[in-house]
Amino acid sequence: MNDTTIQITQQEYRTIIRNDFVTFTERAFYELNPQTQLLLAPYIYLIGTHLENCRTGITKRLIINLPPRYLKSHCASVCMPAWLLAHDPSARIICASYGQDLADNLALESRKLMQSTFYQTLFATRLDPRKMAVNDFMTTKGGGRMATSVGGVLTGRGADFIILDDPMKPDDALSQTRRQSVNDWYDNTLLSRLNDKKNGCIILIMQRLHQDDLVGHALEHGNWTVLNLPAIAEQDELFEITDLLGTRSWQRQEGEPLHSERETIEMLKATKARIGNFNFSSQYQQNPSPVGGSIIKSNWIMRYDKEQPLPEGISMTIQSWDTAHKAGDLNDYSVCVTVMMIEEHYYILDVHREKLDYPTLKKRVIEKAEQFEPRPIVIEDKSSGTSLIQELQQMYRYKIVPYVPPAGTDKVMRLHAVSDLFEAGLVYLPNQAPWLEAFEHELLTFPGTRYDDQVDATSQALAHLRQRGNRAMMIWAKLAD
Repeated sequence: MNDTTIQITQQEYRTIIRNDFVTFTERAFYELNPQTQLLLAPYIYLIGTHLENCRTGITKRLIINLPPRYLKSHCASVCMPAWLLAHDPSARIICASYGQDLADNLALESRKLMQSTFYQTLFATRLDPRKMAVNDFMTTKGGGRMATSVGGVLTGRGADFIILDDPMKPDDALSQTRRQSVNDWYDNTLLSRLNDKKNGCIILIMQRLHQDDLVGHALEHGNWTVLNLPAIAEQDELFEITDLLGTRSWQRQEGEPLHSERETIEMLKATKARIGNFNFSSQYQQNPSPVGGSIIKSNWIMRYDKEQPLPEGISMTIQSWDTAHKAGDLNDYSVCVTVMMIEEHYYILDVHREKLDYPTLKKRVIEKAEQFEPRPIVIEDKSSGTSLIQELQQMYRYKIVPYVPPAGTDKVMRLHAVSDLFEAGLVYLPNQAPWLEAFEHELLTFPGTRYDDQVDATSQALAHLRQRGNRAMMIWAKLAD
């Protein structure tokens, strides 16, 4: 796209603002952020094309996926409601985000825009002074904008337009429970709020977070127009932009950044190195199923030779147990992973996986401890593990540490939390071992595996070593000096 400078009068400029969403969005940005430069780019004009199609009724269901910090909230949650009400002050709009604080902040910006001299000079729409709450304000014509959090109560409220902007926090996306909660709220609460099920419009704008995030869920239950904008083009792309200037094309080449003035390829690569492949593929590339599929990639795993001595250095050996859900349950495996931390490197020495009744489980814990002499033995404090902890603490010479997973996390989130250690090449597996094939298969295909006990014991061990092992070795190093 070529920039062309055209001389126009003030009146002509106002006419353009009234009729062109992107021009309105640009002027609104400076109204709200007078000290900040707005970097316009072709993708913003493309977003404007799709949002305007929603206003005019061409598009009834729209999904826009793009990376964080690319003006999606300014366009969709701040300007779009003000634009809709400017052209139809009787329109009812519900805007939802993952938290009420975020929803209120966006509503505050939108209300501020509609109260500005700039806006009121251009449009006849006025807010009703009797209904001016940030999270629920109305126009004098009965329209308005309601802000709510995902999961909020919407009883008695209807909408002509529903705008979902970041319905889930990235930190919550790996929790199946939290994803399901968002999807259920969308299905059972939000969809019923459309005043006209046939002609009502839903706009979902977010960065992708998981295969089964709200975008993935929505695509399985309806016909959507999808605008997918990865930070780095994964193939050649051709888009059509339509506005007051007519229809024109915008082409992206494979490997081209979405907006180089905002983030260069070098900056994006640095972000990828910082947040890891899984997060970057989802949030920046809008592809929650990166090449290689699973959380841990085979080329991340380092090897050590079992026939050769391990490197010298300050070391710490622990054992991590993931026990069967119920004492005496013969259907579940119990797993012990033995890990030695040498300086900042993690060597998996042994993996023992067996279906055990409770008396044999306790016996096996003692046997594995005598084999490797770990300090400590980490056991998840739940189900059969709780009884095991209590008995071993009373009778055994090795230190027993109960492990309580962080609140609200599941097995996927816990492995993801230590995946950067694998990606950084700090985790080593032996070049051969009787348990190696089964362990690698589960690790490299999780979360698509039938079993996950080896994964959970491993992430538990690495999390413990990361949190406490580094501190302990620093103390030992000082004592050695």
